[in-house]
Amino acid sequence: MTRCFSQRCIFLSSKPGIVEACRNKKLCCSTARTTELFSSTQSFFTTFTRQRRVCAAPDQKSADLPSTQFSKISRKTHNEAASAVPSFATVLPIYETPQTGFISYLPQTWIPYAELMRLDKPAGTYYLFFPCLFSTLLAASYTASGLFPVLTTTLCFFSGALIMRGAGCTINDLWDRNLDPHVARTRLRPIARGAVTPFKALTFTGFQLLAGLGVLLQFPPLCLYYGIPSLLLVATYPLAKRVTHYPQFVLGLTFSWGAFMGFPALGVDLLGDATALKAVAALYASCVSWTVLYDMIYAHMDIKDDAKVGIKSIALRHEKETKAVLSGLAVVQVGLLATAGTAAGVGPIFFVGSCGSAAATLGLMIWKVKLKEVSSCWWWFRNGAGLTGGGIAGGMLVEYVVKSEYEIEMTGSDS
Repeated sequence: MTRCFSQRCIFLSSKPGIVEACRNKKLCCSTARTTELFSSTQSFFTTFTRQRRVCAAPDQKSADLPSTQFSKISRKTHNEAASAVPSFATVLPIYETPQTGFISYLPQTWIPYAELMRLDKPAGTYYLFFPCLFSTLLAASYTASGLFPVLTTTLCFFSGALIMRGAGCTINDLWDRNLDPHVARTRLRPIARGAVTPFKALTFTGFQLLAGLGVLLQFPPLCLYYGIPSLLLVATYPLAKRVTHYPQFVLGLTFSWGAFMGFPALGVDLLGDATALKAVAALYASCVSWTVLYDMIYAHMDIKDDAKVGIKSIALRHEKETKAVLSGLAVVQVGLLATAGTAAGVGPIFFVGSCGSAAATLGLMIWKVKLKEVSSCWWWFRNGAGLTGGGIAGGMLVEYVVKSEYEIEMTGSDS
């Protein structure tokens, strides 16, 4: 009798080899690998039984041995038995339909597409949204915009970030459909496990891009000229990890593009305002540094699998000096953020609130994260968005509110 113990991932048979072929060859072991699993398991039980016999009824030769020598032989036999168990047989998780969270309430046929969009993992959406929010709040202080335009612009940016992040993840999974099955963390993604075909994923991407265009059309026409070029980066990022050890830099260029959008959304033409352009350029570069920083931590979760399948990353390139690189990126990010604030003419609240919180939270993350532990890397990646991004945005918001009240008071005194 043949049974699949991890949903068409590994087949175990009562005889060596595969009795029935698996339908998804990408997720299954080869015949030789399965035979190796059977042989190793058989070797384990043979060695274990021999050890039990020696311990339960030692022969005269064993009995004549000193206790220390007999202990060494027994320990050696135990180690041989332990080493006979194949490690790969216990590291492949089983896919289970989500039982908690938002997507658990969706119809079963919708869940793979929700997983394609990573609706169950919203940290990436927040990371894509924050540069848009930073730019909007900085532009609001720069132009003294009213509260209602700022709120509606922020809402549109969040909707766009949710949709375009989903489109980017789908495109990434299409590019990586032959690599994901070989990486432990990604092998159960919808396309990799066969829940969504590449054609359906491509069609789904088209609908997401149309929805993203619909959101973009809610902004002033000027935003079209600044927003459309980002699609080139969205489409080409997955290729970067095949040709360079610094795909995180390309991701930074992509995820930070929202830094260009806040000023045009509030009516500022960057090409016609040199001061605003300087502020946006510094903000964009700061967000790129931040993206490289947090994605370098994220890359450490897959560092072993990436090395095996040939995926390049900055974590592999600088594995031994990661924390030094992270520290340098943090200094660059905070410095460029301060440069953006100086160019935009903001007050001390921004420098204390936004720059200070960024320096504190990044320093804490770099100090606390354990790069060798997947759970630690994931915790700091997931929560870093709220800690660092929320701190920067909070300082910008307070700066905007205080500056708006000051402008109102000045206007009232002049009248």
